[in-house]
Amino acid sequence: MTETSTLPLRNPRSGQIEGELAVTPAAEVAAAAAALRAAQPQWERQGIERRCERLAALAEALAARRDAMIEMLLADTGRWHESVIEVDGTLAAIRRWAAQAPACLAEPAPRQDAIPFIQAQQTWVPYPVVGVISPWNFPLMLTLIDAVPALAAGCTVLAKPSEVTSRFVPLLREALAAAGLGEVFALVTGAGDTGQAVIEACDHVCFTGSVATGRKVAEACARRFIPASLELGGKDPALVLSDADVAQAARALAWGSFVNGGQSCMSIERVYVEAPVAEAFIAALVKEAAALDLAWPDPKQGRIGPIIAASQVELVRRQLAEALAGGARALTGGELVEHGGTWCPPTVLVGVDDDMAVMREESFATVLPVKVVADENEAVACANASEFGLSAAVFSGDPERAQRVARQLHAGAVSINDASLTAMVQTAEKQSFGHSGMGGSRMGSSSIRRFVRARALLVNTGVASPWWFPAAE
Repeated sequence: MTETSTLPLRNPRSGQIEGELAVTPAAEVAAAAAALRAAQPQWERQGIERRCERLAALAEALAARRDAMIEMLLADTGRWHESVIEVDGTLAAIRRWAAQAPACLAEPAPRQDAIPFIQAQQTWVPYPVVGVISPWNFPLMLTLIDAVPALAAGCTVLAKPSEVTSRFVPLLREALAAAGLGEVFALVTGAGDTGQAVIEACDHVCFTGSVATGRKVAEACARRFIPASLELGGKDPALVLSDADVAQAARALAWGSFVNGGQSCMSIERVYVEAPVAEAFIAALVKEAAALDLAWPDPKQGRIGPIIAASQVELVRRQLAEALAGGARALTGGELVEHGGTWCPPTVLVGVDDDMAVMREESFATVLPVKVVADENEAVACANASEFGLSAAVFSGDPERAQRVARQLHAGAVSINDASLTAMVQTAEKQSFGHSGMGGSRMGSSSIRRFVRARALLVNTGVASPWWFPAAE
């Protein structure tokens, strides 16, 4: 493993390098995991009620640092409005787990087995050290979305945020120490080598990121016989049916596609609209897209922030160039804009075909291709012709039709008459289909069960077992 002492920190708004990120050496990652492993038994013995009190204290410690955390996320990501939503949404999620986790992991009453004299008691055993490797698009939220329920379950946590967006780490460490969680939640920083060291040191790994890296994480975990929870890429489709409210659909899809500069695995990245309403819908979508200004020069004024990761810029540029060369037309946007950093103005593409990269590959930018289809059967077939299956959306004025179509889509969550609701609604269970991930749901009350192993206590209540050897004389 090659180790570098620091990595450059780039400002996504200016495009300039404005600092350095210390890389945690592999030996220090291993030492941090060993310290967490030593602290875990006592953390587990405290009981879930006490652990949840510490989580509630973490929410208060972060709330006291809310403004400072928003500023750190702005420095990391270059966007303001979504940083406010991210911090406030994370606080709500921590408080929800602090209130609900005890009921989620309550041991059921002992039950009588089919064998009359055997009683079964279900118990839960936490994994000692859970590793969390999180991405750059929502740095705080996606570091804590797995870490918080893992802590509630009695695990300790070793987290590595993306090297692209790690300026917030010192402030999170400060909040953890204030909440009394410093000994059970450690943060390390660095790139792929540091992530590999986390995998080698932990007992369960939660990874959010690309399919290519997720596959490597899964293979590494399989070699160690430890579980991996993977939330990977998406190419989420939206279906606008002939009886949809096109104005509502356009407004929802402008948000669902362009929020956070389109840099979400759950962004809507392709639209299939039935021919009878295509003209009206496309006109409404173009109007919504054209009204969204770049957040430049003031991040608090416009709605569209910069492309956060420099590695994404050429990918988006290539997808747009290929689509336009292949006959697609940009009704808004269509070219990247440089303000030091790189922005993608909201782009609505028509005249696309299914072989274009912009219809197949994850884009992570404010690019929304729209394809006109003959009917709902074609829309469903096109939507399902993808390796991904994270989430989707359906718009229809007929609730029964919307449900029928939604149930045909190969996706873990389907928003009906809205878009990307799974990013806002974390209480409903969903799993990733296809190459969008694997493992149990990270949403809903049952998601905490990912961090415990089931153990059964089987009790002979005192009746002699008929299969024993005869008693010795």
